[in-house]
Amino acid sequence: MEVWIAALSLGFLGSFHCVGMCGPIALALPVRTSNKLMRMGIALIYNAGRTVTYAIFGGMFGLLGKGFVIGGYQQALSIALGGIILVGLLMPKSWTSKFSMLPILNPFVSKLKFALGYLFSLGSLPSLFSIGMLNGLLPCGLVYMAVAGAIATGDMWRGSLFMAVFGWGTVPAMMLVTMAAGAFNLQWRSRIRQAVPVFVGLMACVLILRGLNLGIPYLSPELSKTDCTKQTCCSKK
Repeated sequence: MEVWIAALSLGFLGSFHCVGMCGPIALALPVRTSNKLMRMGIALIYNAGRTVTYAIFGGMFGLLGKGFVIGGYQQALSIALGGIILVGLLMPKSWTSKFSMLPILNPFVSKLKFALGYLFSLGSLPSLFSIGMLNGLLPCGLVYMAVAGAIATGDMWRGSLFMAVFGWGTVPAMMLVTMAAGAFNLQWRSRIRQAVPVFVGLMACVLILRGLNLGIPYLSPELSKTDCTKQTCCSKK
C-alpha cells in the first residue's frame, strides 16, 4: 500500500512541476467552449491519454524488473534504484537538467512536436486523447523517477498500476490548468515544487527499505525463501 501512496504523492506534488513543463500544451488544447462541464470532459480526455502512456511505460519497465525478480536480484535492484534516486536528488540542477533532455533524443522530440502540431490543427475531440498520449512521451525527469518505482515492483501489471496511479496523481493540477489558467500563482507553485524532492526522497527510502528485507510489515516485508524456492521449482518444470 505504501508504494501506491508514494506513487500518488509523487504524481500530485510533481504535477506542479508538470504545470510549468506541460502547462503550455494543456493551455493550447482546442477548448472552444465556455461550458464548464464540456471543458472538464476535454481535460479528462487529454489527461486520460497521458495516463495511458504512463501505464504502458509502467508495464514495460515492470516486466523488465520481473527479470531481476526471477534471477533473485529484486532486493539488490530495489536498493540500487533507491540509491540512484537519492544521488539524483543531491546532484546539482545543472547536471540533472542535462539528463532530462539528452541530445540523442532530439530527433525523436522533433518528430513528436511535429505530430503534436498536426493533432492540434485537427481541433477535434478524438485528437485530444492522442495529444495526451504523445505528451506522455516527452522527456521528463519526474517520469523517470516514477519509472524507477515501476521497475522495482518487479511485475508488469503492478508496474502498470504504479505508473497509472502516478499519472492520475498529476490530473487535478493539470485539469485546473485547462479550466482556469490563473488557478496557481507563481509563489504557491514554487512552494509546492520545493516539496517534490521531499516526497521523491521518501519514495527512494521506501525502495531501499523494501530491498533491505528487514521484516517490517508493509514497509520492509521479509521475502519468503520458501516462496522463492517454489517459484524456481515451478519454472524448472
